[in-house]
Amino acid sequence: MTVKSAEATWNGTLKAGKGHLKLESGVYEGGYTFAGRFENGKGTNPEELIAAAHSGCYTMFLSALLSEKGLDPERLHTTAKVHLGAGPTVTKIELFLEAQVSGISEEDLRATAQEAKEKCPISKLLAAVPEMTLDIKVL
Repeated sequence: MTVKSAEATWNGTLKAGKGHLKLESGVYEGGYTFAGRFENGKGTNPEELIAAAHSGCYTMFLSALLSEKGLDPERLHTTAKVHLGAGPTVTKIELFLEAQVSGISEEDLRATAQEAKEKCPISKLLAAVPEMTLDIKVL
């Protein structure tokens, strides 16, 4: 079983304070603030990190499903957009996929992409989000 970790520290009040995030791998370490999360200020935020995790997991899972079909995708590129609404609560996640895969019909590619959306571990984790969409552009 694989276990991954990250750390967060927060100092001060919600609006005036600031935080620091650090990934176990060391590939990211940096600040986050109220303005960065709710007002488009500088720094990352939890929703951006969720978008990164979801786009990465989804793309790898789709590659795995295509590989199981004996296919070698030329290019899979996924953008995830996490919407933070009132509450605050995550209200919607949009996945945008650009796919270039030879040897598969567009219909089968779309079905496989949808299966990946439903079955990737991060999608399963985020199942409580009221709306999760997938838009596909076949290259």
